[in-house]
Amino acid sequence: MTTAEYAVGMLAAVGFAGILLKVLTSEPVQNALTTMVDRALK
Repeated sequence: MTTAEYAVGMLAAVGFAGILLKVLTSEPVQNALTTMVDRALK
């Protein structure tokens, strides 16, 4: 039972990481992050 719960939790974490990676590497988000960093450094 514990192993199955661990496996489900691991799959959920990997799925969440994949979605987060996809969002952070999208063009609009990268542009927004670049703009924020540029403003912070000026």
